[in-house]
Amino acid sequence: MDLSSLDIFCVVADELSVTRAADRLQRAQSNVTTRLRQLEEQLGAPLFLREGKRMTLTPEGQLFLTYAQRLLALAAEAQEALKPQSPKGRLRIGTMESTAASRLPAPLARYHKRWPDVALDLQMGPSASLVEQLLAHQLDCALVADMTPLGVSLDDGLEAQPVFQEELLLLLPADHPEITSPDQLQVSSLAALEPGCTYRRMAQQWLAGKPGMRVLELGSYHAIFACVAAGTSVGVAPRSVMELQRKPPGLRIQSLGPVDTLLLHRRGYASAAYEALQGVLLER
Repeated sequence: MDLSSLDIFCVVADELSVTRAADRLQRAQSNVTTRLRQLEEQLGAPLFLREGKRMTLTPEGQLFLTYAQRLLALAAEAQEALKPQSPKGRLRIGTMESTAASRLPAPLARYHKRWPDVALDLQMGPSASLVEQLLAHQLDCALVADMTPLGVSLDDGLEAQPVFQEELLLLLPADHPEITSPDQLQVSSLAALEPGCTYRRMAQQWLAGKPGMRVLELGSYHAIFACVAAGTSVGVAPRSVMELQRKPPGLRIQSLGPVDTLLLHRRGYASAAYEALQGVLLER
């Protein structure tokens, strides 16, 4: 088992096609097929189910994929740590959707201009999912909201640097009276993003004083704004996302206070590309 074989396996697992994987790797299809067969023989387990030209990962293949990705990430990390150079290579950044939209365009543009040899791979998701991917070595760093409501501690092997501060807003229908406590709400549902979102968790904790609140799980902040504007729900969003709207939705907003956005990395992780990103995000 070598790193080249692991790389071939990961690309085939991503493409689920030897033909497409061979094109992407710039290898002969016969070479890719042979290396996969050799890897399966070494492991003593089938990694793919093959039905004609169709391929799917076996349960063993799905399990091995997590290890292969971690091994490749560790190899790249070790090379970078031993030979620190100017930023180059690939940097896998996880980020919340709200941060990607409202905070990252300008810093990432500066980053690309200064260090064009770095390929930035941006992946979006809720904070909990990003933390899991970071710990599994599927990401190099992640931008997440304060992890305290999610029950995640830095003792889990992570280090954090606050880089932004958001003001979390409570969103109410325009004709809803101002409130000072959850029991004054005149709606029966919370419009929120998927589970694992720190802002959703904070909203649910705040709404604990209003029993029976349903959660409408939505895919974007635009959908949240629409549900709240329709008069049926309450929602939460960072002020920076609200300020992106050309025509702000007709909503009543109340502040729920500040929330830090943290730049996370695994304890002991270091690379020139990551250090450069940290510097750019901290510029004011």
